[in-house]
Amino acid sequence: MLAYQVESRHKMTEIQFKKIGIFKCGNIGTSPLLELLLDELADRKDIKIRTVTTGSKMALEDVEEALPKMLEFNPDLFVVISPNTALPGPAKAREAFVNSGKPAIVITDAPGKRIKPDLEKQGIGYIIITGDPLIGARKEFLDATEMAIFNSNISKVLAITGVYRIVQQEIDKVIFAVEAGQAPILPKLVIDISVIRDNSVLSNPYAKAKAMAAYGMAERVADIDALACFVEKESANYIPLVASAHEIAQAAARLAEEAREIEKCNDSVMRKPHAKDGRLKNKTKLLLQPVFDGEMKEQNGIGT
Repeated sequence: MLAYQVESRHKMTEIQFKKIGIFKCGNIGTSPLLELLLDELADRKDIKIRTVTTGSKMALEDVEEALPKMLEFNPDLFVVISPNTALPGPAKAREAFVNSGKPAIVITDAPGKRIKPDLEKQGIGYIIITGDPLIGARKEFLDATEMAIFNSNISKVLAITGVYRIVQQEIDKVIFAVEAGQAPILPKLVIDISVIRDNSVLSNPYAKAKAMAAYGMAERVADIDALACFVEKESANYIPLVASAHEIAQAAARLAEEAREIEKCNDSVMRKPHAKDGRLKNKTKLLLQPVFDGEMKEQNGIGT
């Protein structure tokens, strides 16, 4: 492994980069940006990330064709992200990564709650995002443009409500443990509205309430689209349902935007960029520089 040195406030620390393999099987709202959440400035020296994807398909044959490329990279940590990870394709990926002997994490949507016992039996970590909803996949309604709009709306909700930050920080914890030669504690987390409430970095209570409302609306989108895609058989019934679910997603994105605008007006938007060694810096005041946790209070008087 290549190594580099990081100069901290106290000493020079040698860091060896670790390889992170991200296997995307189908798509949920968290999928498109996942690898970018871990290295948003393309500046980290402690990790090397490679992504292999099966595209929008997630059948067993698609996974079996793509898996060798992921295994060839020989990551120190596997992350598999997919909808409904109980399906044969994602299940095959999980099995392969567990059998590798390396730590592995599944990121999935609400149906993943049904197989939590299986995931724990496999010894695989999981992050289940209840507000990462099923899209309205009916041919009379969904085209490429509608798909892109829906995903952009959901991405905005997940970013502003703090889901992306939670996912990024949970994966970072595992990366740091692997870098330190320790056995990582893998996440066992269901991100529901209570987790959004308890982990919010929004300082204004109205902004926090709006974010929680936006996330609750995203959860409801999943319920409506599941009904429309898998239960209703008549087009006169399911077309209005998928359309209404996508309208809710758009309204949720607007509400999330309102929450962030409140924080911007208060100059209290929390920013947590990665440093080169992978640690997070913090800032809330727009015109200040980001600093490490111990330096934040002395810089702007705001605790972490």
